[in-house]
Amino acid sequence: MFNWEDLHYFMVFAREKSLSGAARSLKVDHATVARRIASLEMALALKLVDRRPRSYLLTVDGQRIAAQGDSMTLNAFAISRSALNGQQGVAGEVTLSVPPVMGLKLIAPRIVQLQRRYPDLHLILLAETANVSLLRGEADIAIRLSRVSESDLVTRKIGTVEFGLYANANYLRVTPQAERGFIGYHDERVASVQQKWLQEQAGERPLVMRSNDLMIQAAAAAAGAGIALLPHFVGQEMGLEPLATAQSLQREIWLTVHDDIRHAPGIAAVTAFLLDCYAGVAGITRLVDNLS
Repeated sequence: MFNWEDLHYFMVFAREKSLSGAARSLKVDHATVARRIASLEMALALKLVDRRPRSYLLTVDGQRIAAQGDSMTLNAFAISRSALNGQQGVAGEVTLSVPPVMGLKLIAPRIVQLQRRYPDLHLILLAETANVSLLRGEADIAIRLSRVSESDLVTRKIGTVEFGLYANANYLRVTPQAERGFIGYHDERVASVQQKWLQEQAGERPLVMRSNDLMIQAAAAAAGAGIALLPHFVGQEMGLEPLATAQSLQREIWLTVHDDIRHAPGIAAVTAFLLDCYAGVAGITRLVDNLS
């Protein structure tokens, strides 16, 4: 009989299509993923991957096992959701995936309120920009700035967040407009709606700094490095000066939960808490009062 944890590692590798991607997702090193795959191969007496100098590729048998394992994974998480939905009290763990800046500025500072009200409920807060799969148990609740499209999920627009250009007041005073530089995203975020809007505003003026972290961009702008595109609640909190633009940038805020667990006590408690976190925040318009 094979080790279920070995199968889990193999399934993540099959989904990510690389050892490095699987290692990042699992938060382990490459060698651990490779060792788990080898262990599964030994238990099944099958060659699941073709080991090449710079990559692992699924064999035909590997593709077949991955397809069967995917079905098993979905069924396993369905059982977990069924158990969660059967709970009577507000207790246990709820995993929430949110954009990093919202986790840092809007949710983490208020978690103590949730703890005081529900001492047996424990929140796992994942700050990430990439979409997660609720069907595969990567999170119980997800908040994103775009709508998640997976079957059997309940997705509601809970509000909008407005962004604006912000900079250090002294930087704007001493730097001629034509010489002002902009601070933007790097790597995977260069195709984001925010980055495209920023580049439209910048025109021919340069991006003097890039970072994959919005709060690093904000800190650089506060130090006088350039102009950053920030949510109003960040720019105002940091005391930065807003720049007037012909049009503002607004993004929709979407909350997603699996339909099987939306009424589970812990899930309902966390969704209500989240709506409170977005109430009365500068630049955020909340659209709903509950998610029932």
